Amino acid sequence: MTPDVEHLLRTEAPQVLGALVRRFGRFDLAEDAVQEALLAASQMWPVDGVPDNPRSWLIRIGYRKLVDLLRSEQARRRREQHAAAADLAMREPARQAQPARETDDSLTLLLLCCHPALSLPSQVALTLRAVGGLTTDEIAHAYGTTEATMGTRISRAKQHLARAGARFTAPTDADRASRITAVMHVLYLIFNEGYTATTGETLSRIDLTQEAIRLTRMLRQALPDDAEVAGLLALMLLTEARHTARSSPDDELVPLDEQDRTRWNTDLIREGTTLIDGVWPRRQIGPYQLQAAIAAVHAASMSPEQTDWPQIAALYLWLERLNPTPPVRLSRVVAVAKAYGPTRGLALLDDLNRRYRLNQEPLTRQRERVVRAHLLQLTGDTAGAATLYREAASLTDNQVERRYLLDRAHRLG
Repeated sequence: MTPDVEHLLRTEAPQVLGALVRRFGRFDLAEDAVQEALLAASQMWPVDGVPDNPRSWLIRIGYRKLVDLLRSEQARRRREQHAAAADLAMREPARQAQPARETDDSLTLLLLCCHPALSLPSQVALTLRAVGGLTTDEIAHAYGTTEATMGTRISRAKQHLARAGARFTAPTDADRASRITAVMHVLYLIFNEGYTATTGETLSRIDLTQEAIRLTRMLRQALPDDAEVAGLLALMLLTEARHTARSSPDDELVPLDEQDRTRWNTDLIREGTTLIDGVWPRRQIGPYQLQAAIAAVHAASMSPEQTDWPQIAALYLWLERLNPTPPVRLSRVVAVAKAYGPTRGLALLDDLNRRYRLNQEPLTRQRERVVRAHLLQLTGDTAGAATLYREAASLTDNQVERRYLLDRAHRLG
């Protein structure tokens, strides 16, 4: 399948799903039918060519698949009404599939997939499957699990939605803000998993970072006045701009200070900077905007020595007050150490460990050792640094990162 066809299918997937759910009201079966339609298209279009109206083609195939699924349930009494309605929809001209409406269902689908009845892992998986158009196998591979395990997670997520009575409708004003916040968090997690993969032989999963950016662009188009959505997209673009410089030709990790900045993607930097500059003056500052502002400071620096670390440290302090999470606190340690020296950074790290136990938190216990090792190395304690680099290496399943940390330890003796 060509990249153009793959991109087209992923773009059309949420619109096709929206059309089927709006017609039949069955998200669970409609999502399965869409996957069948996408599979058929991936097999036929490269051979026969892309049809003139690809969305209508997918909807037509999806209708047929969905009717087959509904008919297969006729033996169950609780499905008879749905099956009868499906037969009627196919027999009556007025209810048959019409040419696709130019309705963008992306936001409604994102909100549905991030329903509060679902756990966070289920929200992520269902978003990638239903809105992103990824196959169960692709999602499983990205998260280092089996296709069967991921399939079970997705199936249970759809069952939870059905039991919760979730409908394909826009959220009420009462829960709209919280649901959009959940959507942004899910997209942020997808991007982060792609940027530094939790497991595997490669540092990153560019398929996930690109998918997160595509879905966030979709969200931005649906909510053009939301400053935090703009901030999230800016953050992703400015971070992804460093992708090609983050690893060597043999896929070894290259830390930020050692990256060849001429390899940074200037188009992404320009787009991301324009986005954050456009919303920053509104003074409706949120966590994603602050992270984007930090990334913009890095992007504006032509060399590590020119980086305005005091400004970054101040931005992280602001971010910590808004979003006091272990990763944010640890990032502030790095910024303070860069701005004011490793001794001050170590003192702050010790204080935060006493109060918040960053060295024991699941989200920071590995990176806390990396940060402390680096700061100890800068103060001359190479033996202590080497020990911590080895501890950190034992706590990651990403083989690229593990090799990097063990190499750092080996060089220190």
